[in-house]
Amino acid sequence: MPARTQPTIRQVRLGVELRKLREAAGMTSRDAARLLGTSPAQMSQIEAGNAGVSEERVRRLAVHYACADASLIDALVEIATDRTHGWWEDYRDVLPPVFQDLAELEHHASFMWVVGTAHVPGLLQTEEYARAVLAYRVPELPDSELEARVEHRMRRRAVLGREGATPYEAVLHESVLRTRVADRRVARAQLQALLAESERPNVTVRVIPFDVDGFAGASSMMLYAGGRVPALDTVQRDAPYGSVFLDAAAQLLAMRTLFRKVEFVSLDPTGSRAFIHRVAEEL
Repeated sequence: MPARTQPTIRQVRLGVELRKLREAAGMTSRDAARLLGTSPAQMSQIEAGNAGVSEERVRRLAVHYACADASLIDALVEIATDRTHGWWEDYRDVLPPVFQDLAELEHHASFMWVVGTAHVPGLLQTEEYARAVLAYRVPELPDSELEARVEHRMRRRAVLGREGATPYEAVLHESVLRTRVADRRVARAQLQALLAESERPNVTVRVIPFDVDGFAGASSMMLYAGGRVPALDTVQRDAPYGSVFLDAAAQLLAMRTLFRKVEFVSLDPTGSRAFIHRVAEEL
């Protein structure tokens, strides 16, 4: 089987977790390759996410790695055997890989926590708001790519309304509500959309007003996506030149703690809806 030229974030994560298990067992990649009857080079490809691995091989490795976490192994098998052709793959040759990675992450998340301190999070954006945010860059995007990015962002929103929709909690700073990325009409429509989304049974929106004490988290923007098991959680954060995905245990713990700190100083959902409504009326 030829090596993958563009492994997905889940395929890479599977390889990372298999490598972690091997290293915890004190085994080399040559030892693991011998167990599978393959070459060290092929084992390296598997651990890099560049080559697939069967359920039988994942379970055989788990036995030899003395991994007793059955839930984790079942979750890794699920990734290894996943043959889903997600809608995001339609954009593989149109948009940078991070767009597909983010859509895939959201699609498979068991829950999502989001902190927004600059913009309304992507899954809650209206089309006009999204277009204004995505167009605000230097150099400007060609119209065709801008529209592809807007379309991709709108299609991502389906995870909030599908059957068995993912629990989603967003904590937004007041600056997010008051920043006009376009004009007054777009801003008002976006706030009304936020109110409508907050009525979904799986969606919680919280607000941190300017005058609340104890918030110094202006750089706290993040998406925390729950995996099938906690060890497979992932955090996505914006960076100056794209997005970064974090999955080390210490990083996940830090981001869970950060989210709880931000959530602690926010208004409750009812108070937050009333606050958004007041801001909308002021426009």
